[in-house]
Amino acid sequence: MVLHSDMDPGKGPENPVRPEAETELEAGDIPSTQEIDFVTLGMFIIDEIEFIPPKPPVHDVLGGAGSYSALGARLFSPPPSSKTVGWIVDQGCDFPPSITVQIQTWQTSALFRHDPSRLTTRGWNGYTDASERRAFRYTTPKKRLTAMDLTPPLLFAKAIHLICSPRRCQDLVASILARRRDADPDGDHPRPLLIWEPVPDLCTPDELLNCTNTLPLVDVCSPNHAELAGFMGGDGLDPDTGGLSVQAVERSCEQLLASMPLQSYTLVIRAGEKGCYIARNGGRKKKVAAAASDEVDGDGGEGRNRLKKKKKEYVRGGLRPDTDMEALFAGLMQDDEGRVAREEIEIDPGLEKWVPAYYGEGYAGDEAEKVVDPTGGGNTFLGGLAVALARGKSIEEACAWGHVAASFAIEQVGFPVLAVDEDGRETWNGVRIDERLREFQERL
Repeated sequence: MVLHSDMDPGKGPENPVRPEAETELEAGDIPSTQEIDFVTLGMFIIDEIEFIPPKPPVHDVLGGAGSYSALGARLFSPPPSSKTVGWIVDQGCDFPPSITVQIQTWQTSALFRHDPSRLTTRGWNGYTDASERRAFRYTTPKKRLTAMDLTPPLLFAKAIHLICSPRRCQDLVASILARRRDADPDGDHPRPLLIWEPVPDLCTPDELLNCTNTLPLVDVCSPNHAELAGFMGGDGLDPDTGGLSVQAVERSCEQLLASMPLQSYTLVIRAGEKGCYIARNGGRKKKVAAAASDEVDGDGGEGRNRLKKKKKEYVRGGLRPDTDMEALFAGLMQDDEGRVAREEIEIDPGLEKWVPAYYGEGYAGDEAEKVVDPTGGGNTFLGGLAVALARGKSIEEACAWGHVAASFAIEQVGFPVLAVDEDGRETWNGVRIDERLREFQERL
């Protein structure tokens, strides 16, 4: 299957979406040859959401970090690229058929696993005041995912989304990479992009050391502003206004970046209506130069090339008054072909940048009318961001994809409505994803 890494995210098939023609595969039936751009280890949950009266509660809502992050990647993946989005759906004996049909319309590489001996993982979400802070609790036993749950196509995804505590993230990364090495000893698959979303209840000062020990293992760490403040022992609020403090976000990121050795990793802090803050530390990166000469196996050149290794003669002993220093250093700097060898160093200057939310600064409409329920917005953001990075986009562009993805997630309770317009193009809530992305990028 050809991956459309540079495709227009809004261009879909010529024919409309037909769930009955192309449905999700049963457990274990994702083809072994299917390439996966994105997979999430977030759990599948069915939500009950209780709002502040008089707004009525809603039941049997598709939810969970896994579902919302899969949505974020799927928004930018119209068929046939929808099959490059992988996730795991654990179905208990009480799984609503309507949710099965809803997932089938997405035409993703969802791994359905039906277990009639258990209940589907369910959660209660309650909003207690106008601050949009919600309470959450599980109402049935949860089923967490591990590296062993990833079938071979999912295991070799280009980008993997993890939502867990720092210590569990360390274990998951080690397990995933070990399984990939065992399954691919020749290293034909490059290292995956690892996108880590810390769980809120363990974003505390006691976990700060574990957090800093986890950062070198992942490519992007993305807490929200409150979770970042929790690691640093604060609340992240402006004492004068009581609202989100951008200065606190920037200060906390600077402290985390300064605590690490010179290696490149990225923080993306999700900050609600303020957008997100990108903080990446700089450093020196050695460029890998092509070999000056190769030695071909004795099979007509069809074998794997090997580098020709020559023993270099180095000057030994102490310096003497008559030592020719120019000749000495010229000799030390020469490569095997007699050319002066200089190690090329690429400097990563780092990055500190705010990217506004879609329904935030610069939005021309009424934000209050469009944002109905923020549930799942952060997870959806990370799904969009991760699939953009998997397809070679920069971190700034990936954040734009994430904000556009999140905008669709928060326009209603539950998930946006997938349909097809008169031209055979996908729409979500009546809007084409490419049009919204283009409009947002022009605004930026």
